[in-house]
Amino acid sequence: MDPVDWFLSPGERGNPSTRLDRRHVAGRAWTEGNLVTPLVHGAAYFGALLEAVSRMGPGDLLLFVDWRGDPDERLTGTGGSEVGTLLADAARRGVDVRGLVWRSHWDRLSFSAGENRHLEEDVNAAGGECVLDMRVRTGGSHHQKFVVLRHPDRPHLDVAFVGGIDLCHSRRDDAGHAGDPQRQSMAAVYGPRPPWHDIQLAIRGPAVGDVETVFRERWEDPQALSRSPARWAGDTLRHDRPHRRPLPLQLPDPQPCGPHPVQLLRTYGRRLGGYPFAPRGERSVARGYAKALARARRLVYIEDQYLWSAEVCSLLCGALRRSPELRVVAVLPHQPDQDGPVSRPPNLVSRARLVKELNAAGPGRVAVYGVENPHGTPVYVHAKVCVIDDEWASVGSDNFNRRSWTHDSELSAAVAHPGYARALRQQLAREHLDADGDLALDDHFTAFAESAAALEAWRQQPSAGPRPPGRLRPLDSPDQSRLTRLWATPLYRVVYDPDGRPLDLRLRRSM
Repeated sequence: MDPVDWFLSPGERGNPSTRLDRRHVAGRAWTEGNLVTPLVHGAAYFGALLEAVSRMGPGDLLLFVDWRGDPDERLTGTGGSEVGTLLADAARRGVDVRGLVWRSHWDRLSFSAGENRHLEEDVNAAGGECVLDMRVRTGGSHHQKFVVLRHPDRPHLDVAFVGGIDLCHSRRDDAGHAGDPQRQSMAAVYGPRPPWHDIQLAIRGPAVGDVETVFRERWEDPQALSRSPARWAGDTLRHDRPHRRPLPLQLPDPQPCGPHPVQLLRTYGRRLGGYPFAPRGERSVARGYAKALARARRLVYIEDQYLWSAEVCSLLCGALRRSPELRVVAVLPHQPDQDGPVSRPPNLVSRARLVKELNAAGPGRVAVYGVENPHGTPVYVHAKVCVIDDEWASVGSDNFNRRSWTHDSELSAAVAHPGYARALRQQLAREHLDADGDLALDDHFTAFAESAAALEAWRQQPSAGPRPPGRLRPLDSPDQSRLTRLWATPLYRVVYDPDGRPLDLRLRRSM
């Protein structure tokens, strides 16, 4: 296969202001020769991160970006492995630690303003430099989650961690799905220790330089970190008006070390004043999916926190109509993460509409499942994964919704390589099916359907015998009344899934 067929060209990215593509040779918008390792679940990622950071020493560079950071989250469950301790200790050893953490909305709205500020304070007190970044559209967030480790004297240790896992509570779970003892508040259906399904990538090779460039573009943006006078006043009273020090010169990219071509896909909304590196925003996440889905012929496998919006539905329905043999399998959370009377219905209404339209476009070729752990507790699916025909796979911070495709900042790593894509899909399938061995591409749809049917039958009559293997069940989709749909639909479109495109692109319905 040729990555040209799957990846965006610089022109197709649609953002000539970024240096992300200009830094490549021969007009490519990606790198070759990388080694990409999926780290499924927070426990695997946190353990790898702790080990890698612990090896860093004076003169090394650590860059991290996060949506939420809890400084007391224990990366391995033991004392001394806390996120704040790890980063602060690195700074005290002489590592140049820099962080960009979203300046979150208020905690009273179920966000993480306090936690993010405490992480900033811990890092800065130790000699690092972490800032709270609110340079987003109104109502938006910096949703990227990545870490870059560079070693001037030991470039073979350079690595970038990219995906959807925040350095915070509830993320440290594993395939057993007993949940993280350090939990965040979630809907009651997920229990006292919410099980959590997620994924991050460890990237080695030249693509590390690309991930670092994403950080540098944001760090070097000269605009104020917040436009709010109230926030300026509060920062002044706390003596917290940081002046960002220039970053050291960027090192040469790490040498090739593997077989994987990697393209970084991003979202930046069109905001007042613009980003210097994306004056009209960037929507390469959406464009990357559009190009890849146009080639889909056999199976689109999705794991995602959300699956909604007309734009997402249009691409998937178009793929189903073009390819009569194509099947779509999606693994989603059974229920939204919050169960309030206002927050829950917009999630369910928008998801139900999209699933109905997909089934109409491909009758009998669309299947949507939720996951539960061996004790029957629903697992919250926070992963953001898409594998197409075992040839192209994307893992990142972006969800399958308009907010992630146009509005908030996002970062995803796409790999066009059959061995990688196939292995990733099979690894995820083995967990959901409680099965060993490899699952062939053309058997995936049927294997998931049979496993979910068996578990659902057992749940209806558990006295019939032991619980069958597998964790998949048909998605919980409680009906919403017509009155609920009337108020929840506009709320979903305006608040939960806003549009961050420039006006001309909205009018043309183009990304």
